[in-house]
Amino acid sequence: MDAWKDGLFYRADELMVSAYDHGFLYGLGLFETFRTYNGKVFLWDAHWDRLCRALSDFRIAMPYEEHELLSVVEALTEANNGEDGYFRLNISAGIHDIGLQPSHYKKPTVILYRKALQVAPRGTEKSAVWLDTVRNTPESGTRHKSHHYANNVHARFEVESLASCEGFFLTAEGFIAEGITSNIFWSINGKVYTPSLETGILAGTTRDWVMNCSLFEVEEGFFSKEILEKADEVFITNAIQEIIPIKQLGSSRFLGNTGPIYKALHDTYIRCIQRERIE
Repeated sequence: MDAWKDGLFYRADELMVSAYDHGFLYGLGLFETFRTYNGKVFLWDAHWDRLCRALSDFRIAMPYEEHELLSVVEALTEANNGEDGYFRLNISAGIHDIGLQPSHYKKPTVILYRKALQVAPRGTEKSAVWLDTVRNTPESGTRHKSHHYANNVHARFEVESLASCEGFFLTAEGFIAEGITSNIFWSINGKVYTPSLETGILAGTTRDWVMNCSLFEVEEGFFSKEILEKADEVFITNAIQEIIPIKQLGSSRFLGNTGPIYKALHDTYIRCIQRERIE
């Protein structure tokens, strides 16, 4: 089984969504991506809270409780020989006529996708490039993880392979924003920096973990790309790939996976995963 939709399990070739779903017609949908470790979702509460805030903002109901969805994660894991996987929980606005008549979306289409994890070994370095594509502004006061992904897709066309290289967005004002699929951090003389959420970036769950893990004080702000190019260390974060060291950005070279800040965060992150697996 590859997915679960509104109470039923499906293979990938069986899964269908109505052409009248407003997630298709108007891009009105939200999602969370996460992975399992020994069958458990790491940082589930952070994913769930972020999703619920986004659903509330767009007046989309959530017809399932947390425990129901976590049970589906367990069932999909068991159906795939108990192997940990890459999951996407997707809530599309639901079926309505053409037009923007609904003021609330009470019957969304809820899908939980699962695919095999294909993640590089921890510590694998990437390079990065500055993107020509400018980071767009959020659809509302906060950037949500939504179906409005054309800006990311356009940026992805600039990068030959996301497996080995990440693209870094700047805002229209020229401030560092985020990666195509990640949040950005860097350090100078032992101090850690990251773009402010006020630049319009996504509040990533792994970003939040780094901000709150108490290892380092992190300064948020509006920064030019020239500041990052002078960094000692640069690393990016997302829920699937965890914490990824950046070795090179153009002519600028960084400490990569030998950086002391990256190494400390990497080790602490692994310990947190192991602790959650035991609890």
